[in-house]
Amino acid sequence: MHLYKITFNLKIISIITIKKIAELANVSTGTVDRIIHNRGQVTLDNVRKVNAIIEEYGYERNILASNLALNRKFHFAVLLPKYENLEYWKSQIAGIEKAAIEFGKFGVVLDYFFYDYNTTSFKKHLKKVMNFKCDGLLFAPVFYKESVHFLSEYKKKGIPIVMIDSNIVRNQKYAYVGQDAFQSGYLAGRLVSFSLQKEKKVLIFKITREIDSTSAYLQRIDGFYSFFIDRDEFSNFKFSEVTIKDSGISQLNKEMFTDVNSVFVTNSRAYIIARFLQENDIKGVRIIGYDLLKENVEYLKSGVIDFLINQKPEEQGYMGINYLYKKLVLQEPVENTHYIPLEIILKENYSER
Repeated sequence: MHLYKITFNLKIISIITIKKIAELANVSTGTVDRIIHNRGQVTLDNVRKVNAIIEEYGYERNILASNLALNRKFHFAVLLPKYENLEYWKSQIAGIEKAAIEFGKFGVVLDYFFYDYNTTSFKKHLKKVMNFKCDGLLFAPVFYKESVHFLSEYKKKGIPIVMIDSNIVRNQKYAYVGQDAFQSGYLAGRLVSFSLQKEKKVLIFKITREIDSTSAYLQRIDGFYSFFIDRDEFSNFKFSEVTIKDSGISQLNKEMFTDVNSVFVTNSRAYIIARFLQENDIKGVRIIGYDLLKENVEYLKSGVIDFLINQKPEEQGYMGINYLYKKLVLQEPVENTHYIPLEIILKENYSER
């Protein structure tokens, strides 16, 4: 029988403090603090001694403990549409509130700015946010032109920004949490293609409160068309785009759906089309839309809506605040883009969340 001696390197697993570093270097704790944080004047000899000890023993600053000791508060501004009658945005708020509760004990404070779903109110609240002092911003850039102008000005503040729902600027300056709109449109195109009809007519619906609304619609439509480009087997597909404002049901008519095989609704209002088809007994039209809104789910269960692409708005809200928490409170490196996976929901795989 062989006996093995197990030893531990205590220097590796022990945690060294500023006080201990000061003792070993024979300097004050204030000197060590200035060297670690690169502030104040210290002698080159002391810098060498302290750095040598840190290299030997290792030292990792407890950022959370430092923040708590200083009673530091981190104010995150949250700019979103009013959500009382908008189920999608209500889910976003639920995720944001979950993060607020979780990170509140570490000094995170949320300051909300809610705008009416129109460009006038949006621009008014952009000005308020521009003049508000905060550490980070969670921002839903629903209106494209106004959002681009705002970002170009706000970046001068040097404050971290994370966008949710729509990614209007694809570069490394800003963070984004949400789905890849182009890829979700591409996926919708693939779902529409699952058919045996020789001739296929497809309607693409943009249902929005303001006609000139979000770039997410345009990105989804670009992705949708991209699926069919250069695919000879789908040359028989005919596409028509329809833009209707607000609830839209009064702007629909039976003739619009003559010989239509599929409908792609570019946002969470697929239930509007489903309701019209059901009320007018129009059958055989495949509907692809977004989000597990209550009304969408009811039509999914009854078979009027065929596919819903779930954007997971609650997860978007949570991850947006989580990004700012990691970047500003923990001071950790964070990936600027967090894509929510594309999830296809059918009545067969739907379950209460």
